[in-house]
Amino acid sequence: MVNTRGQLYTIEGVAAALIILASAYVVVNATSIYTPGDTHISDMQLEVLGSDALVMMNTAPNSTAESPLQTIVEKSDGITFGQMYNNIVNNRTETGQDSIQFMANVSYVKSDEKTVNSTTLLNMTRALVGGEHAVHVSQWVLAKNRYPDSDSLRNRTVLVEVFLWRD
Repeated sequence: MVNTRGQLYTIEGVAAALIILASAYVVVNATSIYTPGDTHISDMQLEVLGSDALVMMNTAPNSTAESPLQTIVEKSDGITFGQMYNNIVNNRTETGQDSIQFMANVSYVKSDEKTVNSTTLLNMTRALVGGEHAVHVSQWVLAKNRYPDSDSLRNRTVLVEVFLWRD
């Protein structure tokens, strides 16, 4: 070894190259076109649409009448619910209808006031296969229902839950 300055320059060059490679790796991995925040915008829009539809159905036409949703829950009329909800959520200003699928359940406290029962108001309009992003919306409804083990009508609050997903 005649000159140690050459070795120092070599080590410095290798260290600088490693720093440049590490910086390039960090920059390339930090830059992404797909942002995770954008994926939930369509889910939020679908949730707002479904929630607004339930609120519209739970609004009475006047102060003395029942809301359509209240009547549907009292009669357990899943067919009317499906038609009405489908007309609201799949309505578009353009030609044709949207492709939003849904299912609905009604949950209530049983007469023993200790257990909650959930029944299907409307089965799925199309099978949920797992690739879709389903959103959940719910609305409380005051309904006069008979308990299965009683003959008396009683005002009670039931929870209408709807799962929505886009085809």
